[in-house]
Amino acid sequence: MMFAPRLEIDLGKIQHNARTLVERLARRDISVTGVTKATLGSPEIANAMLRAGVSGLGDSRIENIEAMRNSNVSARLSLIRSPMLSQAKRVVTSADVSFNTELEVIRQLSLEAGKLDRTHAVVLMVELGDLREGIMPGDLMAAVSETLNLPNIVLKGLGTNLACRSGASPDDTNMGELSRLAALIEATFDISLEIVSGGNSANLEWAFSSEHTWRVNNLRLGESILLGCETLHRNVIDGLHTDAITLVAEVIESKVKPTQPTGKLAQTAFGASPVPTDRGAITQTILAIGIQDIDPCGLRPPEGIEILGSSSDHLVTTSTVDSATVGAEMTFQLDYSALVRAMTSPFVTRSFKSAGNVLSLLQTA
Repeated sequence: MMFAPRLEIDLGKIQHNARTLVERLARRDISVTGVTKATLGSPEIANAMLRAGVSGLGDSRIENIEAMRNSNVSARLSLIRSPMLSQAKRVVTSADVSFNTELEVIRQLSLEAGKLDRTHAVVLMVELGDLREGIMPGDLMAAVSETLNLPNIVLKGLGTNLACRSGASPDDTNMGELSRLAALIEATFDISLEIVSGGNSANLEWAFSSEHTWRVNNLRLGESILLGCETLHRNVIDGLHTDAITLVAEVIESKVKPTQPTGKLAQTAFGASPVPTDRGAITQTILAIGIQDIDPCGLRPPEGIEILGSSSDHLVTTSTVDSATVGAEMTFQLDYSALVRAMTSPFVTRSFKSAGNVLSLLQTA
């Protein structure tokens, strides 16, 4: 029995996307950390990435890393968001590596690692223009010095993140600065950094076109693997699948209705004040999914279908082709925003398939 709404996840296409990126970046001496945060740490998707040759897995939530550990996912697991101070024990218990910006947190990781008689690896994140997480460059050397002196902590590398908060694009200038800082750390402290992590899927345009990649030897890729596009302009990457994950929703009403509402208009349920256009009577179709489950602006409907609006639990569409009947299903492609929300909704089922065969069906409601 197939449930709706559901995400249909083609593991073969995800593996193809990941392998293609791994192979292309290997020519630039750059490894790939497969990022699972949009998938709630799905072990099925994690293992598809690992089969494709990613060097490890990264997630921003310790809960997802714990879920992968509990599912026996065998890989180096990195917490790529700065750890919460309150979760330090969980981080050193389940994550091999954590990306850090605060010395107070690293001190606590050191303390908790000592209690567990283990070593925890850290990557220090440096701020290079996007104004999200990162140590300011002028403070970096002092942070490195203290980190190196903490027991049960190993400095694994240096990283940065761009294009997520402010849209600052990776380029030769900021990647060159990251490389310069990595070289300065190594020369000053007589150490070797294993990882110089240049960023995320937004780095692909730079990585494939730049004359030099300098010291950058790792990228953290999620959206490009899952959706087949880079993230600066959402351009499709040649040779990748853009339909590895699709959303299927069921029609619960199909009726001819006017396009002009009646009565005195105020705000909608989510505070919008739309100005409707009178297009006369149309066949309006409602699907059983809404803003609680997806970002409607991130859905791409089938050809001939137009999304008219949405509320918490309803998606309203119309069609220039044949009208959908009650009980029929409609398939949408998703952008990253819609994907993240659908993956985290307990009302959206996940269906995994490979080579056209359904492998498992997870109903999360």
